[in-house]
Amino acid sequence: MTDLASVRVIVYGYVQGVFFRDFTSRQARELGLTGYVRNRRDIEAVEVQAEGERKQLEKLIDYLEVGPPSAKVTRVVTEWSEYTGGYSGFRVRL
Repeated sequence: MTDLASVRVIVYGYVQGVFFRDFTSRQARELGLTGYVRNRRDIEAVEVQAEGERKQLEKLIDYLEVGPPSAKVTRVVTEWSEYTGGYSGFRVRL
């Protein structure tokens, strides 16, 4: 049986304007995950909501802790929850 889960990740640091959302979207799709990524307007951070196999979600978090080459990640906060199946794909939200 597959271990499905949902995770919300807030990535802090120099993560806006450095192709972080595109990077996240590509990684999530390659890992077979669904959900979204968006810039947070209220704080200097990127928010990721992703669902899928827990092992794949953990791989995504590993990628987010580093980010694309021009990003400077200072902190990553994760919040795990139950899988909902509410997303049909992975996309960038504005």
